[in-house]
Amino acid sequence: MKYFKIAMPKIIILSLIITVLSFSDSLAQNNEVFIIAGSVYDSEQNTILKDRIIHVEGNKILNIGNNIKIPENSLTIDLSNYLVLPGFIDAHTHVLFDQSPKKDFAEHSISTLVLENQSLRTLRGSARAKSYLDVGITSIKDLGNSGQFLDVALRDAINEGTIVGPRIFAAGQIMSSSGGQIYGVQTEHEEIVDYEYRIIESPNDAINAVREHINQGVDVIKICADNLPNNTRLTSDEMRSIIETAHEYGLTVTAHSISNRSAWDAIKAGVDGIEHGFFLADSTLNLMAEKNVFLVPTENSRNYMNRYYEIEGSKPEELSWIDGYMVNMKERLMKAIKMGVPIVAGSDNYTDIGVSRGVSSQDMFRTYYEAGMKPLNILQSATYLSAKALKKENEIGVLKPGAFADIVAIQGDIEGDFLKSIENVIFVMKDGKVYMDNSL
Repeated sequence: MKYFKIAMPKIIILSLIITVLSFSDSLAQNNEVFIIAGSVYDSEQNTILKDRIIHVEGNKILNIGNNIKIPENSLTIDLSNYLVLPGFIDAHTHVLFDQSPKKDFAEHSISTLVLENQSLRTLRGSARAKSYLDVGITSIKDLGNSGQFLDVALRDAINEGTIVGPRIFAAGQIMSSSGGQIYGVQTEHEEIVDYEYRIIESPNDAINAVREHINQGVDVIKICADNLPNNTRLTSDEMRSIIETAHEYGLTVTAHSISNRSAWDAIKAGVDGIEHGFFLADSTLNLMAEKNVFLVPTENSRNYMNRYYEIEGSKPEELSWIDGYMVNMKERLMKAIKMGVPIVAGSDNYTDIGVSRGVSSQDMFRTYYEAGMKPLNILQSATYLSAKALKKENEIGVLKPGAFADIVAIQGDIEGDFLKSIENVIFVMKDGKVYMDNSL
């Protein structure tokens, strides 16, 4: 009797473990799931549709419609009270770089390259990557400041299931003229810059640089059309060599550009997109619209700016310039939209302001909304248009047959209360796997 009392709980526990394992096994074998959506955002047509069913098989969407029959005993996910959307895309990230507001970019870059173990840098990047899924960002375009192709390694680790994170479209080392974006490095120590940037020395060298990147497995090429605060920039011939070679291999090229001159030269050379573009002239915006060159505005909201400078230590009376800056950035964005420039959503948030990287990225939604963009247009910029800029519009950023099952759901009135609803993510699926479900 004594033995029975001791053994019985073990038998029960063992039976429960076997039952759970068997149930998990059956779920693994049954790779079909039906998502019942109260409403769905059609990112291609930029409209909201009511009462849809999404049939997912494996990691792809098999079908979507309002007349899909759900077989008896099928695995279903009830999102009938929510708006279902494609997974969001942040098209400008630096997941392997982190900066304190109290240090400038160059100071922190040198510290990262010299004092930080690169394995530790990668592990920290993996933790940041996971946080994007927490807010419904299932894909990111990572644009350098990632050492010796650490972004490619991180992407591969996510793809093979070693770690959890969004789809990464990796650029590898940024291609730049002398010095990269790290100013003040003395001549005898310039090799430090080579760890972070691929310095281009001629049009022929530019061709070799693209080939090197392709052999390393990058998804996109990023160049510095200018590399402020350094004063040099890539020549038109160097940019043309990069762009033509990348296009031959099916890769897009996007250009970091602060000055109007550098943006104009990059567009004339054939670049696919402009990152930042803070000081674009009307003539340059017209050229972008004419050539269908996308713009990734990377401003921040007033809330973000206030938080940044609070941590940095500035006094409120020292920040009167921010009002004028915000007005200028709003006018530039609205002018670009009016002229027909495709807008792609990107945060460029790599500064530690006391929140996760994913939450920090959400600021792009607030920024565009406060600048005057309409809610559905913001959604399209963060889904379909972002995917289209990567030539992946049939795979991500859209809910349609054949696309990856990257699906999120939010609660609230997206058009009537955009800011509250866009941050109220209750369901996240990436590649057919559920990472968050607070709908229960």
